[in-house]
Amino acid sequence: MKPDLTRYFPILTWGRTYDRSALSNDLVAALIVTIMLIPQSLAYALLAGLPAEAGLYASIVPILLYAVFGTSRALAVGPVAVVSLMTAAALSNIVEQGTMGYGVAALSLAALSGIILLAMGLFRLGFIANFLSHPVIAGFITASGIIIAASQLKHILGIDAHGHNLLDIVVSLVAHLPEINWITTIIGVLATGFLFWVRSGLKPLLVRIGLSSGLTGVLVKTGPVAVVVVTTLAVWLFGLANFGVKIVGEVPQSLPPLTLPSFSPALIGQLLVPAFLISIIGFVESISVAQTLAAKKRQRIDPDQELIGLGAANIGASLTGGFPVTGGFSRSVVNFDAGAETPAAGAFTAIGLAIAALALTPLIYFLPKATLAATIIVAVLSLVDFSILKRSWDYSKADFAAVLATILMTLLVGVEVGVSVGVGLSILLHLYKTSRPHIAEVGQVPGTEHYRNILRHDVITDPSVVTLRVDESLYFANARYLENKIHNRVAGDKGIRHVILQCAAINEIDFSALESLEAINEALNEMDVKLHLSEVKGPVMDRLEGGHFLSELTGKVFLSQFDAAKELAT
Repeated sequence: MKPDLTRYFPILTWGRTYDRSALSNDLVAALIVTIMLIPQSLAYALLAGLPAEAGLYASIVPILLYAVFGTSRALAVGPVAVVSLMTAAALSNIVEQGTMGYGVAALSLAALSGIILLAMGLFRLGFIANFLSHPVIAGFITASGIIIAASQLKHILGIDAHGHNLLDIVVSLVAHLPEINWITTIIGVLATGFLFWVRSGLKPLLVRIGLSSGLTGVLVKTGPVAVVVVTTLAVWLFGLANFGVKIVGEVPQSLPPLTLPSFSPALIGQLLVPAFLISIIGFVESISVAQTLAAKKRQRIDPDQELIGLGAANIGASLTGGFPVTGGFSRSVVNFDAGAETPAAGAFTAIGLAIAALALTPLIYFLPKATLAATIIVAVLSLVDFSILKRSWDYSKADFAAVLATILMTLLVGVEVGVSVGVGLSILLHLYKTSRPHIAEVGQVPGTEHYRNILRHDVITDPSVVTLRVDESLYFANARYLENKIHNRVAGDKGIRHVILQCAAINEIDFSALESLEAINEALNEMDVKLHLSEVKGPVMDRLEGGHFLSELTGKVFLSQFDAAKELAT
């Protein structure tokens, strides 16, 4: 049988129906995203500790590769704030910024991330990302947004400061405050204020003037470009670089170069864990926005194929002078709102960025770093959401603990430790909760065949029959809890002759739990009490029939709880 190439090359699906209307919409979307992406790419490269041109390089070939392998028709792949921060945090512990080794390490990190994502996609391991709960991700992104914004204050103030957690950054900023460059500060503050105003105040103003909503949207999106143009012209005209204003400087006027990452065993060993964390965080961010946008057009996203697409994009970045990339939230939303119909919009964006890399880089020589810092600050502060703390507190104290721990550890120690603690806590809390499953004693609702919790409803019970509903699959972590629960209920009541386990909510019984059921059956038999099962699901029954438990069961297996109670009634 021939392999289904469309499974691995989604371009073969949407490419067959590509028409002039889709081309027109994709070109418009690409133009808008390209204008937005130029300053963003430069800014995120600096955030990652790399030369500005690396941001452009990381936004060309990766987008082209994603257009071939990705399934989202609106996702815009490239550098993003959180992944750039994680890149800087990972590399600064290994290599000094500004050295050739730092750039090679960034390529290696992208390659490793790409290989991990590609392997996860080929082996259909996308479920691994589920170990990052939404509250933990929200807490991590909130804390990361604060760290990123704080890390850019050095560019706004024109001073040197270092650190990869909030405490280190604040201490370093305070220590260097006497070195503030006031011209840089004025540029940075004005640029930041203008960008915030563009986001909230420009659109209502343009609507009042009478501009169409489409044109208004385009003008709002070009706000960062306007800041780049104005501040660059100001630095050039007034020679502000001579007064200590730090500028981007010379950016190579070329297409992305061919590069090779290093696969030194020592370097790989140091980068493996950061690469895995970057891969998971990047995938979660990307798949979240991709699925959200796809749902609006009733389109389908294949998570495993998305892993392949993002893996190819990262490998492409490692071979063309880039650094780790993923699907960006803000530019993907812009791409969608601008009318992108297919991934070809991303390919056209890549062409636009290639033109910019060839023709426009001399124009950004005098671009102040304070402007790029303002672009980053405005972008990441929109990700900060402390409401997750109140919402998680109101709903689940355990989730609140995971969110708070993630935020605090990310802020005070660093991004890698923060996300690791968040994942670890989420898993531990899940294990704890499932190790103590909800087990309700139920009775018959009068006049019906329904059975409900005796503590919540007025129900009919039989003193010789105890029915326990287990609201969780049974596995090694909760098997002993079930044993204790049944023993405590039966041991003190001499009138009990039957125990029924209502299994409607049990989707799985592992080997440890099966041994516990055997022990329960034997213990009850010694007390002259029979064990019965009711409403066992088909797959669970298949597993039970494969062993000897059912042949040794002292009671019966009933199709329904009503049948069990009716037959066993005294």
